[in-house]
Amino acid sequence: MNKIFEKGGKFYWLHSTIDAFESFLHVPGTVTRKGAHVRDAIDLKRLLILVVIAAAPAALFGMWNVGYQHGLAVGDLRLNILGNFWYGFLRVLPLYLVSYIVGLGIEFASSQIRGEEVSEGYLVSGFFIPLIVPVDIPLWMLAVAVAFAVIFGKEVFGGTGMNIVNPAILARAFLFFSYPNYMSGSECWIHFKSGEQLVDGFTGATPLSLEGASAQYGTGFWDLFIGTVPGSVGETSVIAILLGAVILLWTGIASWKIMAGGVLGALFVGGIGDLAGISQIPCFMQLLYGGFAFGIVFMATDPVTSAQTECGKWIYGFLIGALCIMVRLFNPGYAEGMMLAILLCNVFAPLIDHCVISVHLSRKSRKPKTA
Repeated sequence: MNKIFEKGGKFYWLHSTIDAFESFLHVPGTVTRKGAHVRDAIDLKRLLILVVIAAAPAALFGMWNVGYQHGLAVGDLRLNILGNFWYGFLRVLPLYLVSYIVGLGIEFASSQIRGEEVSEGYLVSGFFIPLIVPVDIPLWMLAVAVAFAVIFGKEVFGGTGMNIVNPAILARAFLFFSYPNYMSGSECWIHFKSGEQLVDGFTGATPLSLEGASAQYGTGFWDLFIGTVPGSVGETSVIAILLGAVILLWTGIASWKIMAGGVLGALFVGGIGDLAGISQIPCFMQLLYGGFAFGIVFMATDPVTSAQTECGKWIYGFLIGALCIMVRLFNPGYAEGMMLAILLCNVFAPLIDHCVISVHLSRKSRKPKTA
């Protein structure tokens, strides 16, 4: 780094900003060369980039699906892959620009004020936020939500690694409770056919919010698995999300126990609903609807806000899956559930770990001592 940005230099007040750009573009000059107890080739920057790479398939498919759903809504049924993708890319790009400009602006300002290094943590949150909101959300609303999530979800707790809730989920929750009409009424395109003619379009959050939706525009197993259905940008394609899950598990970034626990929790509560006649949707289909797949793979496995103990990860994941389906079955005013389940379990994750550790210590203390 140029000496004018170092302590005592003329522009030292810009030290955090310049250091952030140099750390992002280059290998830091302060790497450990000897005397370290643990050595690893991966640092926070590389870890976060891997998470972005894992989410890229869902983002790319989501952009294509935005164009595809637009074509269905206007009656263009041609299979125009590049045209659909380009249309979706142009619609999603402003969301990313707002997300990163506002979020990183606050991150840089906060680091400058505190005199600390700028963390790369928002690299992932800024990538996720446009994927879990409606593509037609007004940009000023997104900007307000991002500012709220970064300030009250991260900075007030001390920044990356100190937050107790996932900032991306907090941004979506802010939008949902502050502007419910935009989050639940205009999140996607849905097309209907009356005979051979396309009739007026209808907008809605997810297929979960419409009774008989599968009969009207096709939300069968393969439609949902591939992702050719309306929904938030990055949440529709289960196969693209599963590809990201493979990358996260292969690199050891995400916990398979949280993912498996979430699936088991959803199937358990969904199965009870099926047996009791409460749900008209088979329990395994609940895994494909809405934001369940994206949430359990990318949001619930956040290493900062999830449970840390091995047993706690099972409990944490199971509770997220179970709570999600409970909200879907018993709350007619909110057809999704994944957002609320993750936020609630984020808050209770430290308590889950505390209980697991307390039980372990209690069992250990009761074991007879051997000579």
